[in-house]
Amino acid sequence: MKPVYIIADNITSPIAASSEENFALLQENASGIRQHRHPAFSPVPFYASLFGNDPFLDAIGMHNKEQYTKFEKLLIASVADALQRSEVSPAEDKAILILSSTKGNISLLETEQQDESLKKRLSLHHSAKLLANHFHFVQAPVVVSHACISGLVAIITGMRLLQSGKYDHAIVAGADIITKFVLSGFQSFHAVSDAPCKPFDAMRNGINLGEGAATVVLSVQKPAGGPFVQLLGGSVSNDANHISGPSRTGEELYQAISNAMREAGVTQNDIDFISAHGTATVYNDEMEAKAINLAGMKDVPVNSLKGYYGHTLGAAGLIETVASLHSLKKDVLLPTPGYSEPGTSQPVNIISETKKTELQTCLKTASGFGGCNAAIILQKN
Repeated sequence: MKPVYIIADNITSPIAASSEENFALLQENASGIRQHRHPAFSPVPFYASLFGNDPFLDAIGMHNKEQYTKFEKLLIASVADALQRSEVSPAEDKAILILSSTKGNISLLETEQQDESLKKRLSLHHSAKLLANHFHFVQAPVVVSHACISGLVAIITGMRLLQSGKYDHAIVAGADIITKFVLSGFQSFHAVSDAPCKPFDAMRNGINLGEGAATVVLSVQKPAGGPFVQLLGGSVSNDANHISGPSRTGEELYQAISNAMREAGVTQNDIDFISAHGTATVYNDEMEAKAINLAGMKDVPVNSLKGYYGHTLGAAGLIETVASLHSLKKDVLLPTPGYSEPGTSQPVNIISETKKTELQTCLKTASGFGGCNAAIILQKN
């Protein structure tokens, strides 16, 4: 199969508006998570990583006939920065746009009159077409909405399309924003922490939500210079355990991990670190720990970036993949904010402080509602 490379990337978050700025600030332990008192979202204070009043978002589309939503503006900002760092033209016949999101413009339900026009604006495909038209893509966009593994599934979809020979470049972008609808849903599960989240920690009690966007530009064309990161393999599985509760054994995430590693041609001894989903809920982190042990990687360094960004839903897999590829390029292991005491029944080697070390291969995992799991392998060359 054709090799697939990540030739450009972006993270647009409450921390910063580019990958480089984000990664630099992560090394300084900067976090976007704050306590918010936002009665329109929640009757009680909550912790989350949210955008404030951002001039760079307000400026997008000011001279365009389309009235973009906040969700769409985030995508435009992220894709524009990533494309600027590549030589890929969206107008090429062999370039495809892939959009990842779980909720899209769902916030419009809270502010707009419910009519046929609103139904159209709520469609993820409508937002994808607006994004494609903004950048003059000639190919129809692809939409991936697969719970919290959406970002990784979108990356895997892009890789498969390039390997098929149908396309040479895939611009994979993901975003989600936080609204009353989204926050109240997680609150109804009693899954939202009343403090900054603590992935894999003994005292973890739930997630912090987050807003953000990220983009990767995939290509079959090997980038000049180096170091560069190759996408070696990916896999998706489903445990069919429960609509919101993950597997109690971790076997199905392990299946996705082992299949991704098999495709990549690597073993557990080749993995230098794992970027886990690490939501800081009791059941997710327990399940991931079991899967990591089943894969024979209990001693491999593991981090969760949810303490920096919160859970960004359809953007999470992309944001954390971009942060991980910068870890590989810069030989820096990022820690897991909020972690202090082991809190899973099986041991995992949670990274507790920033560390400089030689890195080559990363396993990135994700899990989501409906029992879905995904894993990809990244390697620096």
